[in-house]
Amino acid sequence: MSAMSQRSRSACIVMFLGALWIAQVQALSLKVEVTGLSGESEANVLALLSIYQERDAKDLTAARIEALHRRAPEQIRKALEPFGFYRAEIESQLEPPTEPDGAWRAWYRIDPGEPVRIVQIDYQLTGPGADDPALPRSLPLRSGEVLSHAAYEQAKSELQYAALSRGYVDYQLSRHRVLVDPLTNTALVELSLDTGPQYRFGPVQFKQDLLDERLLRRYASFAPGEIYNPDVLLALQGRLLSSEYYRDVEIIPHKEAADAERRIPIEVVAQRNLANKYRVGLGFATDVGPRLTLDYHRRYLNPWGDRLRAELSLAPAFSQWQLEYRFPIGDPTRDYILIRPFSNYYDTAAREGWVHGLQIAHSSQRPHGWRRTLGLDYRDEDLSDQGGRQVQLAELAPNVAWSKTVADDPINTNEGYRMRYSLVGAVQGVVADTSYLSVQAQLKWIKRLNPDYRLITRADLGATWAKDLLDLPASRRFYAGGDNSIRGWGFEALGPTDPQTDETLGGRYLAVGSLELERRIEGRWSLAIFTDFGNAFDPDYKQDIASSLGMGLRWASPLGPVRLDLAFALSKEYPDSSWPPARLHIVIGPDL
Repeated sequence: MSAMSQRSRSACIVMFLGALWIAQVQALSLKVEVTGLSGESEANVLALLSIYQERDAKDLTAARIEALHRRAPEQIRKALEPFGFYRAEIESQLEPPTEPDGAWRAWYRIDPGEPVRIVQIDYQLTGPGADDPALPRSLPLRSGEVLSHAAYEQAKSELQYAALSRGYVDYQLSRHRVLVDPLTNTALVELSLDTGPQYRFGPVQFKQDLLDERLLRRYASFAPGEIYNPDVLLALQGRLLSSEYYRDVEIIPHKEAADAERRIPIEVVAQRNLANKYRVGLGFATDVGPRLTLDYHRRYLNPWGDRLRAELSLAPAFSQWQLEYRFPIGDPTRDYILIRPFSNYYDTAAREGWVHGLQIAHSSQRPHGWRRTLGLDYRDEDLSDQGGRQVQLAELAPNVAWSKTVADDPINTNEGYRMRYSLVGAVQGVVADTSYLSVQAQLKWIKRLNPDYRLITRADLGATWAKDLLDLPASRRFYAGGDNSIRGWGFEALGPTDPQTDETLGGRYLAVGSLELERRIEGRWSLAIFTDFGNAFDPDYKQDIASSLGMGLRWASPLGPVRLDLAFALSKEYPDSSWPPARLHIVIGPDL
């Protein structure tokens, strides 16, 4: 028993000493101080300084700290050289802890000294493309400026890119070096490029089993004989993939098969995408209530690239079905014709009933990001207002619209805007019961003021020239109120009203604005305050400006912001309460 007891005591002592040693190792802490630098040079030194990077390591030992300290001066010098500092003076010291639970302290005082400056640049272009005016005649480096290795590497990369973009696939950098004399703080830059021969695009062969080759060739922005440029091939690949006709596209330039005129054959191998795409959506918005959406998309119908899309949306206040047939014309990435039959059912504060129609339109991408849509709409309306007046109208209305959306993130936008301008009209007697001309401008702008604050502004302006309001189709009148108009009121609840029934009729003019300030509070959550103002107006009816003030809660979801707003209708009469009437608004989806 005594032997076992002795062994047990020995084991306990060993375990205790081991635990004590581990605790001592884990207790080591290290503080590192670097002074004398700022900006990018300081950041680079800290990134390459091992003792700084390992200061919080759990397995630090005294031997490891001392080894890291010995290596530090050389690491600091190497980190300063890319910024032109080759003669830095470094004062360093390592102090062990003065107390059992104290910290090691390493400090480095750095005087970077005078930077090296470029005194001569020897830049040469040789080879068949030496006189190509598209190649740079000089480098973006200047004699007398501080040597920056990053600027030198950038200049070298830009020169190589320029050569490739001009078809000089076999270019060679015959000389590329920086000669530094630390004693005189001077540097000589030498860079020479031999272009080699210039290559051009050869014939393009498509290997796929889906689309007519004549349509595919319209996706290519180049023709055989043009100067070879790899970026053009990347653009072709991107166009084909974004078309959704193909799930995989590989573009192979066969340089080894170039002919005597150095034309490179191009092979495009594409694998067709799945033909059908289905989507079922459930959502909610205060304007329309709970919503069920069924969406079917046929990505291709025939070798000419025609598409089909069918959508059914069901909600208490607004339901819709539509069938969209689209076929490409001209540049298939920019232009298309669409044919869209549709039926809409309304049950709002202003109208109830059906609108059936057929739209034929040409949509094309214009310069500077604008999309123009020229269309001809036929509508047949069978609507009644809340006063029970039944209105049946038919019209053929030509229209045009310009739209543009710019956003840093289309889902949760920090910076961006959306603009849309439209013009629509009809002539009495030309498949129309009344004559009118209507214009509308819609603008929304989002600005991130700082990491925590975001400003959102919105304006919706419209005007219609018509003889009489009641002769206008209800779907061509302007209304206000709702989630995306003036919060605090119901969907389409604002506008000129019938003086006898007080029911909303809509108006020939519209002016609505909104200001909103949003503040991030935690992660994806933010709070907002807002004010909305304006109304739909008509010269034949008296109508005041409506305004509201409110607050909201936001969550930046993967599908776009989820917005929960409580809006107080300031301009609404509230004789029985000291507070203006409030309305809750819930919207899910991207801001733009």
